[in-house]
Amino acid sequence: MGDLLETVVVPVASEADAETTMRAVLPRVGEAGGSIIAVHVVEKGGGAMDKAGVEQRELYAEDVFAVVEDACADAGVACETDLRFDEDVADGIFAAARDHGASAVAFTPRESNRWLDLLTGDNARDLVKRAELPVVVLPAEDADE
Repeated sequence: MGDLLETVVVPVASEADAETTMRAVLPRVGEAGGSIIAVHVVEKGGGAMDKAGVEQRELYAEDVFAVVEDACADAGVACETDLRFDEDVADGIFAAARDHGASAVAFTPRESNRWLDLLTGDNARDLVKRAELPVVVLPAEDADE
């Protein structure tokens, strides 16, 4: 996977998601000698009132990014973080990938409810279907391993 994992955009939604994703992504990116750009996208409502203020969202993202930065430091993998505000999560991820000249987007699928996906959209499906560059879907590593 050499060049494919040179500069990888990794979407992270929460601290738990960041932990799971880093366990799956870091060994592969580290082995390839690559780097990670962790992206947290805050979905904007397109004119609707936001559930939380910008400052609150930024503080949340800092906590999520701290998990990524600690894991990358422990693994010896270079990383950057990027907080995005966008009406569409996939668009925000691909915009970050373009801006950073990423070689791929890598993520682990999140557990979800099929009905909720139908109502709110499925970000994993959108990433794969609307891919602008290679998208690597990695199985989540078991936390007990």
